[in-house]
Amino acid sequence: MQIESIRQRLRALGAMPLHEQRVLRDWLQARPHDQGRRRPNDFLPKPLREALPEIDAELHGIVRLLSSHPTDDGSARLLVGLTDGQTVESVLLPRDGVCVSSQVGCAVGCQFCMTGRSGLIRQVTSGEIVAQVALARTQRVVKKVVFMGMGEPAHNLANVMEAIELLGTEGNIAHKNLVFSTVGDPRVFECLPQGVVKPALALSLHTTKPALRETLLPRAPRMTPTELVALGEQYARLTHYPVQYQWTLLEGINDGEEELDGIVELLKGKYAVLNMIPYNTIPDLEFKRPSWERARAIARSLHQRGVLTKLRDSAGQEVDGGCGQLRARAIATDARTIPIHASL
Repeated sequence: MQIESIRQRLRALGAMPLHEQRVLRDWLQARPHDQGRRRPNDFLPKPLREALPEIDAELHGIVRLLSSHPTDDGSARLLVGLTDGQTVESVLLPRDGVCVSSQVGCAVGCQFCMTGRSGLIRQVTSGEIVAQVALARTQRVVKKVVFMGMGEPAHNLANVMEAIELLGTEGNIAHKNLVFSTVGDPRVFECLPQGVVKPALALSLHTTKPALRETLLPRAPRMTPTELVALGEQYARLTHYPVQYQWTLLEGINDGEEELDGIVELLKGKYAVLNMIPYNTIPDLEFKRPSWERARAIARSLHQRGVLTKLRDSAGQEVDGGCGQLRARAIATDARTIPIHASL
């Protein structure tokens, strides 16, 4: 379901812009319609008022919570079901955040990512994206939304931008707390500055070496780390938000002194934050997670050399919940429980 189709349904029932805003705001903020000074019976047109229970049921049925996997750090990985039987993952983050998915699967094929192993299955609609936020708000307070779950947001740009606009206007999310994450698609740098809501930007860097980046992110646009940082710096200066550069720390691959020197050369003096995330181990992949002590030493060294570096842990380590793993395990479980005769 698209956000625009929801709006058209409301308008067909006599909703004016103010009525649309009220219904969408109540949904996105997970609050009852009778909260505040005016009750629906005093405020909404009669056809819309009468249809409201059915509309509410449809909005709350766009996604459903299949399972929740809390962790010791205060986060929780959610396996979320869509109406066609597909699933995506959302993550409740510490400090009132939620990470949402923009695609079922992903076409970029990052070598260290479980999601990319399945390829792209389908796009997540704008309604399904914001519904993940509405669902998260039934679980806890949400003040920040990051588009860092399953999928590459740049490959679903229209739906993601439609969701961002609604979240930044009716969803009560500060624009700087809407974080668009991408491997670096030129269309992003054209589109984001034109939006009514201009989100913060997170760029997947992972290495300063062009050849290694092409190996790790084989189907990302052919953009060098230097070119990517230059475009990121332009957007940071435009929006006055620092760009978040994402660096999945892989033992023996991108944790050496040469890479650290490259990071300093690229990011020192830039309006930037480097988010360094030790790799979340995935069975059957050769990559290894460095020790926490090694990761901490790297972050400390970069910080001392003038690069603001934040060492972050990938939510869900203790439940093997790296992005895409819950979905993969659920699919495997379903396959094992299908009766033999059902496949004949």
